[in-house]
Amino acid sequence: MKKEYRMSEERHQELKDELNYLKTVREKEVADLIKEARGFGDLSENSEYDEAKNEQGKLYSRIAEIEDILLHAVVIDDSVDHGNAVTIGCRVTVAEVKGGKAGKPMPEYKLVGSQEVDPMNRCISEESPFGKALIGAAEGDDITVEAPAGEKTYRVIKIER
Repeated sequence: MKKEYRMSEERHQELKDELNYLKTVREKEVADLIKEARGFGDLSENSEYDEAKNEQGKLYSRIAEIEDILLHAVVIDDSVDHGNAVTIGCRVTVAEVKGGKAGKPMPEYKLVGSQEVDPMNRCISEESPFGKALIGAAEGDDITVEAPAGEKTYRVIKIER
């Protein structure tokens, strides 16, 4: 079974735009680099040619990667009402539970698909242990996350769409 890549409409459009750029503008730039490097003489000792060919390989690899992602993309519809349950696209505030009581709320997390992960901006994947535990939870629910240091329990404080 082929992997599905769940993502927002914005991320889907970003990937389509990147693919278009790579296939039009960047591909021509790399072809020009190769053409220019060929003019430097003997290809067996031509480092500019080798570098240009390496760049072409990276370009075609990225194009293939994006095409595969787009082929198996599942765009998440944010307009569907999921009640008060956590879904992809939600912003969630949690607090660690110790001794049955929730502590101070942590900064807000945004639950995203695997193609939109950005830990520095608190965007976590639905496929991460924390994300898996959050999916389907409602405000007030306690979730348990398996962490390297052992299980941790959190309480869902707030869900925003």
